[in-house]
Amino acid sequence: MNWEKSSPELVELFRALAPADPRIEQKPMFGWPSYFVNGNLCAGLYQQCFLFRLSEKDAAALLKLDGASPFEPMPGRRMKGYVLLSNPLGRDRKELARWIKRSLEFAGALPPKTKAKPAKKAK
Repeated sequence: MNWEKSSPELVELFRALAPADPRIEQKPMFGWPSYFVNGNLCAGLYQQCFLFRLSEKDAAALLKLDGASPFEPMPGRRMKGYVLLSNPLGRDRKELARWIKRSLEFAGALPPKTKAKPAKKAK
């Protein structure tokens, strides 16, 4: 499996499009820059693509665009609600910002993630 790093130009574009929202936390997901809200992945990079977490309606709309595809990090392991958009460096920044905003709205409406409690040690 090829785990290609995102180009520095793509990382710079992704960071430049960060929403001005105090709920956003930027941290890596599998080594790629990502945005989280309430512990839920909102948007991120995956190789040379943008990754968006969207409602079913928005995911269907995004999938109609050239270069959009369902997110499948491993063959046969499609992640429902996640869509990749290829060639973000060649796309309009306003369009990308709109999809990030939709991702933020969707992920922000999800229940906050809670930290898992450590398992009790066997006696």
